[in-house]
Amino acid sequence: MNRSPFIYSTDNKRYYTLNTYFRTVYGEKLYKAVIDCGFTCPNIDGTKGRGGCIFCDGGSGYFTDGSLDTASQLEKEYARITEKNGKAGIIVYFQANTNTYAPAARLREIFESVLEYPFVKGLSIGTRADCLPDDVMELLCDLGSRTALTVELGMQTVHDETISLINRCCTHEEFLVGYNKLKSCGIRICLHIINGLPGESREMMTETARQTAMLAPDGVKLQMLHVIRGTRLAEMYENGSVPLLSRDEYIDTVVSQLEVLPPETVIERITGDGDKRKLIAPLWSADKIAVLGGIDKRLAELDTWQGRLYRSSTDK
Repeated sequence: MNRSPFIYSTDNKRYYTLNTYFRTVYGEKLYKAVIDCGFTCPNIDGTKGRGGCIFCDGGSGYFTDGSLDTASQLEKEYARITEKNGKAGIIVYFQANTNTYAPAARLREIFESVLEYPFVKGLSIGTRADCLPDDVMELLCDLGSRTALTVELGMQTVHDETISLINRCCTHEEFLVGYNKLKSCGIRICLHIINGLPGESREMMTETARQTAMLAPDGVKLQMLHVIRGTRLAEMYENGSVPLLSRDEYIDTVVSQLEVLPPETVIERITGDGDKRKLIAPLWSADKIAVLGGIDKRLAELDTWQGRLYRSSTDK
């Protein structure tokens, strides 16, 4: 029996989980195979900046094996997933760095090649909102008409003072231009939000979620800021200039964000994975089960759920 008051719950959660979305839309649980195509980023190669965002650790691709070609990576990932879960449908996740930052012809060759595998149900492409030129948009629109396509955009925050501090080199206004390009094409969009960024209060983080709600994205990923060895953020943290959220503070922030997000928005991630081999802080984030359980418990204690305080742009 479903005891959750949340209308989109099939697993007794008080928020719209990715598992519920997959089972509702595809009739089965799907798994993400993570691929690294060796792309760089305009914030790394000098086009916009060097070194990337202060928290960047090689493009967030530590799950991948970029030494292999795309086909070999996919086959290796599929073997890993099926060994644990049996026969499974796959979403190919292009995660590392900026996966539209290459000539459109090269991108088409890579994306089309993985769609040839019968177990591949769709693509998820991680990128920046300022890396969507017209020829790449044409490609994405074409792919979106033929397969299940999600474009994941690193938004992190809506506050330009924070954006400058973390060296994102893409203003929120520039972000909105890219977002609206994708939206106008009908492409499914998932936005990434990072909690605990330097200088941000709980109210600022909730405001990021509130402004995100106004965009009505299809999906959102929430995660805690991770301090990873070798990043500029690690230097700032070790100098004492970056205080981090406690686990309880993170949980309370996420609950506040869930309350203002649209109930139809899929929460594709509610806590993140930092590379445990290089994670400096917060160490509590490595215990995902405790964080997930803490969020569920807090939602139940407050008798609240995703979208309880959501107001659409048409509400008066």
